[in-house]
Amino acid sequence: MKEYLEKCPRILKNFLIHKQTIEGKSPKTAKEYYFDLSNFLKYMKKRKQRLETEVEEIDIMDIDVEFIKGIDLNDLYDYMMYVSNAKNNKARAMARKVSSLKSFFKYLNVKAKLIDFNPAKELDSPKIVKSLPRYLELSESKQLLNSIEGRNKERDYAIITLFLNCGMRLNELVGINLSHIKGNRLTVLGKGNKERTVYLNEACIEAIEEYLKVRPKTGLLDEDALFISSQKKRVSDKTVQYLVKKHIREAGLDATKYSTHKLRHTSATLMYKYGKVDIRALQEILGHENLNTTEIYTHVDSDEIRKAIENNPLAEFKKEK
Repeated sequence: MKEYLEKCPRILKNFLIHKQTIEGKSPKTAKEYYFDLSNFLKYMKKRKQRLETEVEEIDIMDIDVEFIKGIDLNDLYDYMMYVSNAKNNKARAMARKVSSLKSFFKYLNVKAKLIDFNPAKELDSPKIVKSLPRYLELSESKQLLNSIEGRNKERDYAIITLFLNCGMRLNELVGINLSHIKGNRLTVLGKGNKERTVYLNEACIEAIEEYLKVRPKTGLLDEDALFISSQKKRVSDKTVQYLVKKHIREAGLDATKYSTHKLRHTSATLMYKYGKVDIRALQEILGHENLNTTEIYTHVDSDEIRKAIENNPLAEFKKEK
């Protein structure tokens, strides 16, 4: 966080610090706010001061409260048109920028009390067409697990087993420590640094136990990390992403369609489809803040939809002749 804070005007720096230290946002989220808002301020400075300089090269260190007070709703919509046309941002990327702007101006108006009027309050977000999550079928999931071989097969098998059974996010899995595991309970650190308990089923416990038999025990740079790389340190996000793609490909599946996040989708779908899990329980398992995010998994089971239609008591009705 320190390196990009040095590139921020005081008004933006204070906002980012507030987000991470007071609201508990992750460093990754804070960095996304930085990219969104610094680009916005650069564009605003170019527009307001009629600069010829390219947006990316504009210095914003002199941006102050008085400059911010000169921004109105029309400026915000002008910026959204810019990122849509000049930057080819799609609805999802634009929605994130709208969210960043709303959060920034709300902070300045309500928390910092630096501005009397919030121009982003009435800023509309583009409608996002939600697509159904892509996931592995049950047979494909078994195919993937059965195909895992290689030098680190115990570690990789445990990693993919946890993804498919527990629906963890990538950073949650990478961050697992040995001290986080207590019997069949695992504590993970999710979005917004929120802790939640993940229950390990028999397959997960067995996979972890088999991996621990071969896990390096000496010369470790992080002795508490569960999953260790060949450099004897905690595995990185990139390492896990690579090994998942590798094993998906070796299982004869399409590695361009599936990723660590798609394994999370797979876990959620299998739990909902076969475990008949309550939607609120699934929300808790996945660590979703909003139920709306979880509800997408109630729409993925086309087989159940087909069966429901076929089982309609009028399905076999024929008009009397």
